[in-house]
Amino acid sequence: MINLTLNGECLQYSGDPDLSLMQYLRSERGVISVKDGCSPQAACGCCAVELNGKVVLSCVIAMQKVTDGEVRTLEGVDESVRSALAGSFAQCGGAQCAFCIPGIAMRAQHLLASNPDPSDDEIRISLNQHLCRCTGYQKIIESIQMAGESIRTGTPIPINQEHAGIGARLRKYDIEDSVLGMRPYVADLEVEGMLHGAVRLSDHPRARVISINTSKAESLQGVERVFLAKDVPGQRSVGLIVPDWPLLVAEGEITRYVGDVIACIAASTRLIATEAAGLIEIEYEILEPICDVFQGIAEGAPQIHESGNILGVSRANKGNTDKAFDECAHVVEHTYTTQRIEHAFLETEACLVEPTKDGVKVYSQSQGVYEDRRQIALLLQLEEKQVDVELVPNGGGFGGKEDLCVQGHAALMAYLLGTPVKLEISRDESIRMHPKRHPIHMEYKLGCSADGRLIALKSRMFGDTGAYASVGMKVLERACGHATGAYDVPNVDIEATAVYTNNVPCGAMRGFGANQANFAMECAVDELCEIGEFDRWQFRYDNALTEGSSTATGQILASGVGVRSTLDAVKKQFNDAENAGIACGLKNTGIGNGMADIGTARLIIKAHDHIELHHGWTEMGQGVHTMAIQSFCEETGLPPEIVSVHVQTSYETPCGMTTASRATSLVGNSVIEACKGLKADLVEHELADLVGREYFGEWICDWTNKPGKSGDDPICTHYSYSYATQVVILDLAGEIERIVAAHDAGRVMNPTLFEGQIEGAVHMGLGYALTENLVMEGGHLKSTRLRKCGILRARDTPKIEVIGVECPDEFGPYGAKGVGEIGLVPTAPAVANALYAHDGIRRRSLPMNTKS
Repeated sequence: MINLTLNGECLQYSGDPDLSLMQYLRSERGVISVKDGCSPQAACGCCAVELNGKVVLSCVIAMQKVTDGEVRTLEGVDESVRSALAGSFAQCGGAQCAFCIPGIAMRAQHLLASNPDPSDDEIRISLNQHLCRCTGYQKIIESIQMAGESIRTGTPIPINQEHAGIGARLRKYDIEDSVLGMRPYVADLEVEGMLHGAVRLSDHPRARVISINTSKAESLQGVERVFLAKDVPGQRSVGLIVPDWPLLVAEGEITRYVGDVIACIAASTRLIATEAAGLIEIEYEILEPICDVFQGIAEGAPQIHESGNILGVSRANKGNTDKAFDECAHVVEHTYTTQRIEHAFLETEACLVEPTKDGVKVYSQSQGVYEDRRQIALLLQLEEKQVDVELVPNGGGFGGKEDLCVQGHAALMAYLLGTPVKLEISRDESIRMHPKRHPIHMEYKLGCSADGRLIALKSRMFGDTGAYASVGMKVLERACGHATGAYDVPNVDIEATAVYTNNVPCGAMRGFGANQANFAMECAVDELCEIGEFDRWQFRYDNALTEGSSTATGQILASGVGVRSTLDAVKKQFNDAENAGIACGLKNTGIGNGMADIGTARLIIKAHDHIELHHGWTEMGQGVHTMAIQSFCEETGLPPEIVSVHVQTSYETPCGMTTASRATSLVGNSVIEACKGLKADLVEHELADLVGREYFGEWICDWTNKPGKSGDDPICTHYSYSYATQVVILDLAGEIERIVAAHDAGRVMNPTLFEGQIEGAVHMGLGYALTENLVMEGGHLKSTRLRKCGILRARDTPKIEVIGVECPDEFGPYGAKGVGEIGLVPTAPAVANALYAHDGIRRRSLPMNTKS
């Protein structure tokens, strides 16, 4: 018997002494403020609690070590301290997806108890065991300092009293509960009679499955059923674009990567389900995997899919590059390579599914609930209306939660059993299963005139898209369309090829191909400046895209082109720095490339003081719910307190994936449309008179076309772009001292959220530049440890200065452009160019070695 005190309550525990304290708190005591981000890796800090007055990571503390101990979670912290923490993080924007924040808040209250006025450096050191993938840490530090002042002086955290419309620093929707761990994520949900799921993954990247023996798993007490490929009632292979990804690999079939699922299990507890998965015996015929793109496109290579190993080829051409290169005074030609990296969202994948009268109700963390609905309906052979998917705002996505992951398996088990099933996967499984950022091999030839005007670019790109399509062909298409970066290059010849391999699939990740292409382009620009003896700032300014100039695809930009404005914003700081690198960037808003961008919104008047706002976009930390509310408040003048935001497919507000930096743009435009009818009715009626009425709004961009199109229509691959310039400043020792990031947002909808998005993106871009690398050897991941992914911690993150630039977009709501991705597009080349300015070494591969 283990005696312990939890938040002042005396308890006894008689179960498994090796059970972790985190599992005990979550599964047996229902404490959801303690989050599981990586257990039992002890890498993220989300599970932090106090044990005997010290902050510990509860995922690696066995219950036997808690004997006679005093445990305290956020629930047991003094209410005045809880209020200060919730208020400060809300006010400063210190929480985005907020999955990591309860653990950080636990650490912060412990720090403030002994050091009520900590410095920046003291806070950074205290956060050494914590990761945040969203914020870049700056606003977390500001939040802790504000909380300390509030606790120290007894002064409540002020709430902004300004208007709640566009431009206001409105607090993020529903954020206070999230800071304190009270807002549930999918893994926190519990329903009566619920079973738990687990998956059995392939042991080999490429192997024929000879037999699957489930007898040992089925005989384990507590196992309800083991599911195999033959149990799928509908279409077994699905996908966002190409239906090439099987929910379960069948006997006789060949696995394509180490994250392929061969079986899934439903059991009474998660521990039993996981144990059962390990008991499934699989006999294989092991085959040689294809592990790189050039092996994949080699003559005679084994075909990973029936269609071959080339998923897609994108091209962009304008002018005559062969002739143009003959006219160039200066030419650089090099190969640039980028690496595979992990999204490292702090909340791993989970899904809860309940059977309904004629279908299923799905609680999803996905980046596209309507895509979940479509694919689950195909898997279960149901009509889409029989699948109701409700978004549970997630703990980070960055593109990594676009593809169907565990939702299909949970739906299959719940539907066939007629019982609710929750399926959560571990950090190791998450890293094996979901798609990553594409490693791309880029051959660049760039030329300019004697007076420093860019003339021609020729590029060939090869991207490792891994085992399944995901959106790989679109990532390479985007790399192709962004190959000239933020510059007007009149002659281009670009070809980008997405190649299947037996590596982990690659798909959407923040930047979506623009990052990779921009790294090559900006490094090549700096090299041209050196050989031509051009001023690096002036060269960029002279060649920058402006109204009337064209992108790599030939799209002529009509308005709102802010490259030069961002260059102006950083000019002095760049020129004043002794060691600095500079890079520009552009990033599309909207999918475009011939695909429609659609946003819808529905307002339902529930009471005189309650309006439901329904839309289809995923809240994953970026603040799309807040953008919807601010657009609503701007249009109607009504207060934000009366609005609740919902994303659920049964309310039919369809849109596509929350991707391509388009959610703010499309939700804003659709809310504006929905408000038109409400505003007209409010002229003659009180809100109470409108109870029960609904107002629907829709905004569609359906006029884009694919790169390389032919015909008489004007080329328009995207309806909007955002622009940026970043300067990386080094100290005398060659370490990054600070980063200045000037970003054209069109219209800054909420300055706090805008700053947080850019700071977090720059942090991610720094990791991409310097430390992050998900290495594979022979089709196997070298490590599935979060700690080995190379994500920068607070102590490693330099100061980031964000400068907002506003060059309004003609199609964006109030002139707004996307900001979610552009924040890291210039970062890696700015770092590379800064390092060269310091030590004279050119670095053309990511991640970069900073040592001379």
